[in-house]
Amino acid sequence: MKRIKGKKNNKKSKDKSRKQNQWSPDNMKNMIARTKDLLEPLCEAEGMELVHIECQREAGGRILRLYVDKPGGVTLDDCIHISRQSSDMIDVYLEDTGPFNLEVSSPGQNRPLGKKSDFDRFKGNRVNIRTTSSVGGKKKINGVLMGISEDVVKVSMDDQIVDIPYNEIVKARLAENIPNK
Repeated sequence: MKRIKGKKNNKKSKDKSRKQNQWSPDNMKNMIARTKDLLEPLCEAEGMELVHIECQREAGGRILRLYVDKPGGVTLDDCIHISRQSSDMIDVYLEDTGPFNLEVSSPGQNRPLGKKSDFDRFKGNRVNIRTTSSVGGKKKINGVLMGISEDVVKVSMDDQIVDIPYNEIVKARLAENIPNK
């Protein structure tokens, strides 16, 4: 018996394509920006800082991960509170995002650095930075953060200072600080 593909199969294909487009890299960046604009005032009103937002595909589905912090650190109750409020706001104001799981967490030891002020705030700490183009022959820089000046992040690496243009940074995180012996 010969099967003919009907419109039903084409619709599934179009729906799948539409869902994949919702989670394209450009759309994910847009969603992160919209989420930040929506939730940063909420976090500030609750006495917290919205440190970082990640949006990615994982084995369990699509994840929207919020990192929040406050002086003295965040508690589980803080995360639950922000999660519930954020979920409601996203459902109302960002309804075109498609399905995802929301996670709210403290930034932890390997805290993401995203704001320019972070690069001065955590001066003296070890960092891992990934760049869009090669800086000093490397795209992955590991060293001690020396601060930021005029949109250039300075990192001490192998007894030299490496200048990294802020707009070239793809990802930056605090690294585990290894105590001197």
